[in-house]
Amino acid sequence: MLDRPLYYEKIRPFINKPFIKVITGIRRCGKSTMMLLIQQLLKEEGVASKQIISINFESMKYYDLRTSLALYTYVSDLLKTMESPAYVFFDEIQIVEKWEEAVNSLFLDFQIDMYITISNSQLLSSELSTLLTGRFIHIEMQVLSFTEMLGFRSDQQETQENLLWLYIRRGGFPAVHLTDNYDEKATYMIIHDIFDSIVLRDVVQRYKIRDVELLRRILNFIADSVGSTISAKRIADYFTPVDPATVYAYLEALQCSYLITKVNRFDIKQKRVLKTQSKYYLADSGLQHALCEGKASNISGILENIVYSELVRRGYKVYIGKMGSLEVDFIAEQAPQKLYVQVAFKLESEETVQREFSPLLCIRDSYPKFVVTMDSHFQDTIEGVRHIGLYQFLTDEHLY
Repeated sequence: MLDRPLYYEKIRPFINKPFIKVITGIRRCGKSTMMLLIQQLLKEEGVASKQIISINFESMKYYDLRTSLALYTYVSDLLKTMESPAYVFFDEIQIVEKWEEAVNSLFLDFQIDMYITISNSQLLSSELSTLLTGRFIHIEMQVLSFTEMLGFRSDQQETQENLLWLYIRRGGFPAVHLTDNYDEKATYMIIHDIFDSIVLRDVVQRYKIRDVELLRRILNFIADSVGSTISAKRIADYFTPVDPATVYAYLEALQCSYLITKVNRFDIKQKRVLKTQSKYYLADSGLQHALCEGKASNISGILENIVYSELVRRGYKVYIGKMGSLEVDFIAEQAPQKLYVQVAFKLESEETVQREFSPLLCIRDSYPKFVVTMDSHFQDTIEGVRHIGLYQFLTDEHLY
């Protein structure tokens, strides 16, 4: 079982507290494993197995519980015969019709410690929050970070550059790293299987997508355009004739399933969020690499995607920066902290150095500023702007 201490430590303070613990994230990122880990740790602390109810709604064993009334009746009957405190774990609860009603009623009618997982962000922002405002805490999981991947691999003698390329190509879905023996072909088979399950189950079925081929083409377009500002209209124009409203609806569905994330631009001079020309990032670099069929033509965009995910993982609110006519790849805020980040593959010419450093040098404040690259040799700090390697940026917990 892959240990995920980053997320367990977020959950630990709320164990045995009167809050529903809601764990969300893209399918196959490790939510089910986290539920099993919590159960294991509870048992190690003296909780008996008969005090735990655990249901994975993807199992046919619980097919008859896929309505709120059936679920409530089944679980309430069990709880009436159980010792207190009781612990309830619902995995992939969104499969249950009107699940929020059952969750709400069980939480109100019994003294239970409840944990649920959801693979759709829209459900969290609508159904559950309406009923349980102030009574749940939310933990969003991501795929394995680069640091987590290092901890699961046995080939510790690999060079830093080789390990980075491994993460770029394979990403962080835990299934890819269960063994060191998967070759590239096997890895992409796993990633494509995960992709298909997300698209078919979490997007097509839930949102009743009519044109599945268009959905896939839009996702491929985003994967190939990571690092560039795009809009629904631009995508619609590219696939003419396509209604921009359809593209917008499909983008919303992809976001709700955690496949992509929209990041808005922020005007640094005017100090306001801009509503146009956003960027989209994928949930995983391996997914991006697989969708692009292993092509490295957009390597800077892939690196940007990895840096974005790391900033979010560390708790930052992230924007794309606009400084006059120049662009800053990321403004990351976590009060009272702020930092600015430029990402490039390598600084192989003076022109590239100028392009990457100039936007940051124009910002006249004292917050940390970084240019992050895959270079093996690094330039000195230029007027307060640090040039560092991607490996250090991803692994140094005290860097920023």
